[in-house]
Amino acid sequence: MKKNILITGGQGFVGRALVDRFADLGHAVTCADINDKPFRGDVRFVKLDIRDKAAVHAALAGIDSVIHNASLVHTKHNRVEDVWAVNLTGTENILAACTAHRIPRLVYISSASAVYEGKDIENGDETLPYSSISQAPYADSKIAAEKRVLAFSGTGPTLACAIRPHVIFGAGDNRFVPAILDKVKAGKLKRAVGNRDKLSDFTYISNLVDAVVAAEDRLVPGSPAGGQAYFITNGEPMAFFDFIEKLILELGYPPIRGKVPYWLAYGVAAAAEALDTLKGGTLNAENGLTRFSVRYMVTHHYYNIAKAKRDLGWTPKVSLAEGIRLTVDELVRRQPALRIGTRAA
Repeated sequence: MKKNILITGGQGFVGRALVDRFADLGHAVTCADINDKPFRGDVRFVKLDIRDKAAVHAALAGIDSVIHNASLVHTKHNRVEDVWAVNLTGTENILAACTAHRIPRLVYISSASAVYEGKDIENGDETLPYSSISQAPYADSKIAAEKRVLAFSGTGPTLACAIRPHVIFGAGDNRFVPAILDKVKAGKLKRAVGNRDKLSDFTYISNLVDAVVAAEDRLVPGSPAGGQAYFITNGEPMAFFDFIEKLILELGYPPIRGKVPYWLAYGVAAAAEALDTLKGGTLNAENGLTRFSVRYMVTHHYYNIAKAKRDLGWTPKVSLAEGIRLTVDELVRRQPALRIGTRAA
């Protein structure tokens, strides 16, 4: 059935993949973002700042389903008001508009960091409590927003659920993989942080999109999905720097040798954050050097995806190895000079 589907944050990496998929499925898609530059002819593009309640109300008129993907990813301990204004207030504006327009379905793109407290999580499932300590404005605000969304589900006309991906990568990535490549090209990625014995989950972009499509389809009366959160990953935990190494080996760069002790990396990250704060705080320019990200590198954080498989009828179709290959192939297609030498086996 063709539906009118609005996707917030539709110009970013994840948002654009969602726009493309829902449009390819034949739905009438509205891409709502602070950037309204069109990238395909069969999609409606709307300039939208989700902090503007009146603008959100107007944008959601006539919509059947909302995929709320817009957020400010910022794990430094600065620009706190900006992060909360987008991630929580923006979400509250979406919820108010869903009620006003009696929108049946809302899928919220949350984060696995909602349950992370800086300690090991091994095969964690959705029974884990929310983090009880402050990790970063991003994580704190995403927790608050997810709580609002799940409590909101079913109290009026809207059924809602939350999708919790972890370390998303793939073709079109404009943040995670490019930051890695910037470091390796500059010769700044020769050592791992810690012992490379802690496992992390990763999520290939099309696997995440599959899960969102499945969730939107199943948000109907009587479905178990309403009011629920779901971890979405590839289900193939791997040490963080093993993943990075596989990626750069595909491009012909040498393997990562040696290590930097956690205490040193954490201290450097803390100093970098302090300097950034003195400058007023920069958004979307972290490059992995924050205390939050350094803690991630030296702890287990991988999740059980059985609930999503059961409730959503979803399973990850693209393996981690295939996802890395597809990501590299797309990068090299756009920038052939990225690959040096012969592709590593």
